[in-house]
Amino acid sequence: MLWGTAHLLGMHLSLAWALSCYETESSADFNLPGDYLLASLLPLHGKCQRVTHRPQVTLCDRPGSFNGHGYHLFQAIRFGVEEINNSTALLPNVTLGYELYDVCSDSANVYATLRVLSRPGTHHVAIRGNLRHYLPKVVAVVGPDTTQHAVTTAAVLGPFLVPLISYEASSTALSGKPQYPSFLRTIPSDKHQVQIMLLLLQSFGWVWVSLLGSDDYYGQLGVQALVELAMPQGICVAYKDTVPSSAQPGDQKMQEVVANLIRCNTTVVVVYSNRQMALVLFRSVVLANLTGKVWIASEDWAISTHISTLPGIRTVGTVLGVAIQQRLVPGLRQFEEAYARAHKVVPGPCLREAWCSANQLCQDCQAFTEHMMPALGAFSMSAAYNAYRAVYAVAHGLHRLLGCASGVCSKRQFYPWQLLEEIRKVNFPLHEDTVMFDDIGDPLSGYDIITWDWSGPQWDFTVIGSFMWSSVHLDIDKTKIQWPREDNQVPPSVCSSDCLDGHQRVIVGFHHCCFLCVPCEAGTFLNMSEPHSCQPCGQEEWSPEGSSTCFPRTVAVLTWDEPISFVLLTVTMLLLLLLLATAGLFAWHFHTPVVKSAGGGLGFLMLGSLAVGSCSLLGSFGEPTPTSCVLQHAPHFLGFAVFLSCLTIRSFQLVIIFKFSTKVPPFYHTWAQNHGAGLFVAVSGAVQLLICLMWLAVWTPVPIRDYGHMPQLVLLECTEAHSAGFMLAFTYHIVLSACAFTCSYLGKELPENYNETKCVTCSLLLNFVSWVIFFTMVSVYRGKYLSAVRVLTGLISLSSGFSGYFLPKCYVILCRPDLNTTQHFQASIQDYTRRCGSS
Repeated sequence: MLWGTAHLLGMHLSLAWALSCYETESSADFNLPGDYLLASLLPLHGKCQRVTHRPQVTLCDRPGSFNGHGYHLFQAIRFGVEEINNSTALLPNVTLGYELYDVCSDSANVYATLRVLSRPGTHHVAIRGNLRHYLPKVVAVVGPDTTQHAVTTAAVLGPFLVPLISYEASSTALSGKPQYPSFLRTIPSDKHQVQIMLLLLQSFGWVWVSLLGSDDYYGQLGVQALVELAMPQGICVAYKDTVPSSAQPGDQKMQEVVANLIRCNTTVVVVYSNRQMALVLFRSVVLANLTGKVWIASEDWAISTHISTLPGIRTVGTVLGVAIQQRLVPGLRQFEEAYARAHKVVPGPCLREAWCSANQLCQDCQAFTEHMMPALGAFSMSAAYNAYRAVYAVAHGLHRLLGCASGVCSKRQFYPWQLLEEIRKVNFPLHEDTVMFDDIGDPLSGYDIITWDWSGPQWDFTVIGSFMWSSVHLDIDKTKIQWPREDNQVPPSVCSSDCLDGHQRVIVGFHHCCFLCVPCEAGTFLNMSEPHSCQPCGQEEWSPEGSSTCFPRTVAVLTWDEPISFVLLTVTMLLLLLLLATAGLFAWHFHTPVVKSAGGGLGFLMLGSLAVGSCSLLGSFGEPTPTSCVLQHAPHFLGFAVFLSCLTIRSFQLVIIFKFSTKVPPFYHTWAQNHGAGLFVAVSGAVQLLICLMWLAVWTPVPIRDYGHMPQLVLLECTEAHSAGFMLAFTYHIVLSACAFTCSYLGKELPENYNETKCVTCSLLLNFVSWVIFFTMVSVYRGKYLSAVRVLTGLISLSSGFSGYFLPKCYVILCRPDLNTTQHFQASIQDYTRRCGSS
């Protein structure tokens, strides 16, 4: 591969030199003899756009093509070499010479590259053997200025490992060491510039931008890097285009570009372009009267006076840019003034036998005077400093290689790769700056963030921030920026406004910056690490619609210490005390007619069953446990079933005694002899007991945490309200209530002391209403107070049974003892018999 490259180089050399003889000899200012030669490739004249049909080197010194920026680079190289030769410490007994070449075109750049690669004293490249041992006439090359030229030069010099230090080529493509092993630079890489631009956009919240680039290596690679890195940073490129090198202000292509900038509705336009194409763009923008934009400038044109002095440029909006940190070359201005004052030798004609190198001539430079010379602006000074410190980097590399630290340099021959290794290691101060290179040959220097300022009589730029290579943070003084709005506020540049908290983005179209805002559903939240999707809350959490966070669920359980619990417990205890007091009262008056009419011993069973039902209510308080779940309903249904069975059989017995004992004597005697009342109560209670046991065995009530009914609550409850066992027990409860009502209604015409129809009917009606209320509440309300409703339902049911059956009898015993006599009861029966006989 290297031999193929060498053959190609030889061919280029022969073609270029065959057509590069000119009638005028080189200017003396372009050459300085010395022990070691340094070459530099400089743009002293503007780029030649002429199309040639022969492989001929372009003559750069053309009328009207002088480039003042390149002139300052030219003088910075000469000034740096002069300073080094005058120093007694850097290269004490060694003289550094130079050969400077004007590179205004690709052919001029290739010619200059081959020229510096030629062997000393010859005009050709003689390649034999190992290229690492090749000895060109120069030890290092400074330049060229553009990435397009640097790529060519670096590729040609790379196989020979000749050090190449560029002062303006910032493309990241040149950082590839396999392709360009000898390339270094004193300008920061575009990698950092792209990062700064993205940080700048992020700092102002601009995520919807247009992107324009020049049609060269610099613009194409910069635009590509911006597009690749923008999306991961949440920035969308609404419109991307290239300003072709052939474009002219206001032509059809530029009109299309400006029209697209207006159509895409972006406030911010990033222009990653060289100075020439940026000038064409802004002339077209001014012609189209496009205003109110924010322009982000790449370092190549950010502080260029070619654009800032354009008529009408003030109307385009705010310009923010990335610029090389401003450094001065002390004494450069005075050096240029001295050059302008000095007598200059006019180059003579080239002799026929001599080799006259092309593009080492600048006739415009001969005419400069102290009062008529190119202005040294900030942009040119910054670039000149980079060229200046490139010269010093070579000198310090020579200082290390030649062992000059002892005070005397060892003049000897060496290979380019040896100097390259030493240049990579340099680390020295230079006018309050430190010159050193990283592993890939990039400088460890930073950028300034600038804004254009028209507040004074003339254009100027203001540094509003800085960025160092070792930092990923951008500090900007936003108060120094003049925005293109009447209120001087930062203009937004977004496709869609940010969503409110708890609203997820639903992307519309191709760009993730264009979206609709949809609130997160209840039970979900917007995770800030995943801002485009709502995440479900945990089982123990909840959230309302449109929430950005989840909240802990409230545990809903009726605790013992709540006021309503205290009231219900008090009522339950009072009911139990009444039952106990009634039992005592009945025991004391057991042989009285009222107690006997209440069922005698059957009345104690009824009181006991009500007490069991009351005790079961205590299981509804506090956090449910397996035991409390079992005791909540089953004992209540069982106790009340026994009570209703007793009530039913008591009413049934009275009906048999008064209505059927004389009409159907055999049935009555059989019922009485076989203890029909006790048997019915036993069988009825056994049926309910079997139902409850089956319920507890098959549909065992267990504690559960219910998350589904109320999003903000965790209901601690038992499962019996949802089971078939509960409904079966309740159905039997209804059947017994209906039987009790029927039997009591049949006795509505019995003697007054035995007629309990009204009280029983009222109590059963209250019982029925309480359960209707309970099931209604279950259907419409789920919360911790449902346990309170359950207890209240049980209390009403039990209290109604107690009040309807026992309270009238207690009233007679305590308040009307005259009615609690045998004579009164007999009189009542005789009255009933007379009424029946008369009817």
